[in-house]
Amino acid sequence: MASKNLNRIKVVLADKQRTNKWLAEQLGKDKTTISKWCTNSSQPDLESLMKTAKLLEVEVADLLRDNIE
Repeated sequence: MASKNLNRIKVVLADKQRTNKWLAEQLGKDKTTISKWCTNSSQPDLESLMKTAKLLEVEVADLLRDNIE
């Protein structure tokens, strides 16, 4: 069973030409944590999601999958 992609953090990071390492440093998180978010094997908490959106200058909604079934 394939995991559902609940967030678009990987896509937005690529659009903004930022790396997982950069995001980890900005948030004070382990880069493994960011990697898990980017592969959707785990999800950020709401506070982290809001901080990530601010850092990437996007809306929180832009970090979330828009076609949830």
